[in-house]
Amino acid sequence: MISVSDALDALLALVSPTAVETVPLRAAAGRVLAAPVTARRDQPPFAASAMDGYAVKAAEVERDAMFKIIGESAAGHGFAGQVGAGQAVRIFTGAPVPKGADFVVIQEDISRTGSLITISDHPGPGRNIRALGSDFCVGSSVSAPRILSPADIALLAAMNIADVPVRTKPTVALISTGDELALPGDMPGPDQIIASNTFGLDAMITAVGATARILPIARDTIGSLSMALELANKADLIVTIGGASVGDHDLVEQVTEDVGMSRSFYKVAMRPGKPLMAGKIGPSAMVGLPGNPVSAMVCGHIFLLPMLRVMLGLSPETQTPPLAPLANDLPPNGPRTHYMRARLDNHGLHVFDDQDSARLALFAEANALVIRPPHDTARQKSEHLAYIAI
Repeated sequence: MISVSDALDALLALVSPTAVETVPLRAAAGRVLAAPVTARRDQPPFAASAMDGYAVKAAEVERDAMFKIIGESAAGHGFAGQVGAGQAVRIFTGAPVPKGADFVVIQEDISRTGSLITISDHPGPGRNIRALGSDFCVGSSVSAPRILSPADIALLAAMNIADVPVRTKPTVALISTGDELALPGDMPGPDQIIASNTFGLDAMITAVGATARILPIARDTIGSLSMALELANKADLIVTIGGASVGDHDLVEQVTEDVGMSRSFYKVAMRPGKPLMAGKIGPSAMVGLPGNPVSAMVCGHIFLLPMLRVMLGLSPETQTPPLAPLANDLPPNGPRTHYMRARLDNHGLHVFDDQDSARLALFAEANALVIRPPHDTARQKSEHLAYIAI
């Protein structure tokens, strides 16, 4: 049995960033930018008015000054002439500031009679003009890697970037194992349960930006599991769920060795999630998760998500976890790292009394996993413990 940190190091060594592909801007949201991109134009591409008002010469701006209106500048339709002494151009927000003008008097500070305006109030200190390139300039860069947010997409559009280099989405093959399993919506037999792990992991994998393929349930025969692994052979990551323990019907270890898996480790000193194995099957990384629902989901958070982040070219985010105060006392921990379901709120971490690894309803109520190191001493209310947000 190896430690959680050693297991994570071994798992991250099994994967590497995926290839780069170019996608249209509209398809780039939520994807991982694979290389920096640079602006192809300035923003704004001209000095632009920040307000509705009148463009004039700054040297002439004072209360009671009068100007003759000689034209109009609107967004998309600038004034082609030049502003001279005593002249003004009616201007609207976003419109180009005409040549010769370097101040926009807002319309609230103006009184107008026909084609003449008078500054009726003291203009503020600002010139109400957005300078050319004040947002970004040609050559300004958006750094990579990063998950492209809606704000990033808007920025790339403004930079006139139509096609975006992104990481290819890793493909994860999910194989649930066991005669006891039925799919949601099926009519399970009297001795069967629903394959919940597969769908929880599918949601987790999809949310991080990868693509999950749910393969047919592998029954408790060598032939059925071998066929499932054959169907998964083009996936970047193969994840089996259940069948990795030591029972008479747990066949994952045998069958994966039969198909040539190079095993990295088997069993991790953690709770829940001890019967976990990993290795390589050809070019594909392989992880064998335990079958208990909570065990599989906890291992997904601790191991699969960092692996997928590395495959997407991101940091695995394995830095020191945050701390929060306990809202209740805890007894001493045993010899394995324990990830305890808890609810974090303004009063601290409420660690659940029941930590049964088969209870998904409690897992759904949790929003944190409290990390108890091996042989951790008893903890009192208000002590701070590390946790992982889930």
